[in-house]
Amino acid sequence: MTEPTSGLTVEQPAWGDLSAGERRRRARARIPALTLLYHPDLSRVGERALLGGLLEGRPAHLSRLEPGFEPPGRMDPRPLGDRHLSRSPVRLSPAGAGGEPGSLHLSTADTRTRVVVDGNPVQENWTFSGRDVERGAVLELADRVVLLLHTVPANPVQPPERFGLVGESEALQRVRYEIRRVADLDVPVLLRGETGTGKELVARAIHQASRRQSGPCLCVNMGAIPASLAASELFGATKGAFTGSVRDQAGYFQRASGGTLFLDEIGEAPPEVQVMLLRVLETGEVQRVGGLEPQRVDVRLIAATDANLEQAIEDGRFRAPLLHRLAGYEVLVPPLRERRDDFGRLLFHFLREELRSTGEEHRLQPREETPPWMPASVVARLARHGWPGNVRQLRNAARQIVISSRSSETVEIGPQIEKLLRGASAASAPSSASASPDPPPPEPLPGRKRAEAQAYRSPSEVTEAELLEALRACRWEMKPAAERLGISRPSLYLLVEKFPSIRKAVDLTRAEILEAQETCGGNLDAMADRLEVSKRGLQQRMAQLGMG
Repeated sequence: MTEPTSGLTVEQPAWGDLSAGERRRRARARIPALTLLYHPDLSRVGERALLGGLLEGRPAHLSRLEPGFEPPGRMDPRPLGDRHLSRSPVRLSPAGAGGEPGSLHLSTADTRTRVVVDGNPVQENWTFSGRDVERGAVLELADRVVLLLHTVPANPVQPPERFGLVGESEALQRVRYEIRRVADLDVPVLLRGETGTGKELVARAIHQASRRQSGPCLCVNMGAIPASLAASELFGATKGAFTGSVRDQAGYFQRASGGTLFLDEIGEAPPEVQVMLLRVLETGEVQRVGGLEPQRVDVRLIAATDANLEQAIEDGRFRAPLLHRLAGYEVLVPPLRERRDDFGRLLFHFLREELRSTGEEHRLQPREETPPWMPASVVARLARHGWPGNVRQLRNAARQIVISSRSSETVEIGPQIEKLLRGASAASAPSSASASPDPPPPEPLPGRKRAEAQAYRSPSEVTEAELLEALRACRWEMKPAAERLGISRPSLYLLVEKFPSIRKAVDLTRAEILEAQETCGGNLDAMADRLEVSKRGLQQRMAQLGMG
């Protein structure tokens, strides 16, 4: 058996030759990894590189040529290969004996590739704590590639089927494994998880993998049924049972017979309905409202909740026997923040679906000479967001982006998404001493009130002269310049690329810097003004050129 490392394979003893303690240790072991959240070739999103050599004290190199990335579960590694990345590598290495366990050190001293970690440009060095790596850190390379530095199990479980669920994260693989274990049994299943995590999708997957797949699968949101109608909706009613009941009515249990009934938000079930549900689970019989005789039903019940049912029991709002019956088997559906390496896969899955509905799926086709429709910087900012609404919120954001950007050559970030991205930026506090805070916002342009300067506008309205004026006034710092112009930072980056008269620090030559250094007496602020780049960008470029 071989264990993947950073471009190497190391022979390992056969699993059966290991002691029980060693097998348990290896089953719990985790390996640092890089997962592609964005690549100009979108078919590569989700590919992964294992950096097992870091655990053995060997450095890992990240460049155009190494390491090899491959889809999880496959052995076909390919380098990033983007020509905008330097062949000289970014270096990742263990932080050393003085660092906390699992901490890593990143160095950009030997590369020209611009690196941004969690929204903070790296001047030369960056240290990830072990907690940073476990949580996942978002890396941007040359404004072209977005990666997640995280850890993965050394011995992942590969379930035999995908069950229609998008993602390859450890948390989602565990859900697939749970689906396979319980699907062919008729025990009730209780799905727990935050709102928007996809519990209904998991319920449908259980149904499709069960022996009942040819039968109906009905989904009911208990929170959407008025309490006065819940009993009749679920269990049926006879003619004349209540005002307006003009004929016998079949309930969801009768209509789902032979198949599966999914009850979402089960914690919202009224007390009298809880008693009736308990009877169904115990006897397999339902009592129609107004009926005299019970009816047998053959239904597999799956329930879901984002509520704390144990607390509801203590508060007297939920019956303990019903919870015990519903939880014949429990499956925990993870929040999006616990499957961050699935972010790129999910985002572009949703974007493709939304673009297909508007007839613009070609927007995601690779283009060599023009900027991509979805900039890497936007993907990175979205990836840093906490997503309290989980996968549902991400899908809504993808729809908002597509509709706001109809007929646009590049993504248009409207105020709704910009508000979301601002929250993501605020949540990304610097985690390293090498990070420097953003400068304070500048004064508004003459004759313009600050409130008006903050109002969002279309980037197409910004002229080259106005862009230059704002950049010079803000000393070439992007964030305050974007705020001054009333556009988002991703839009500002695209405008800088659009106008060839505006140079970036990475374009400066050694000769230009030396001339400015001599003219300005080595004063970095004066040099940055003369060269018309940010001071931070100038320092990084000088470090890349070995100029101190």
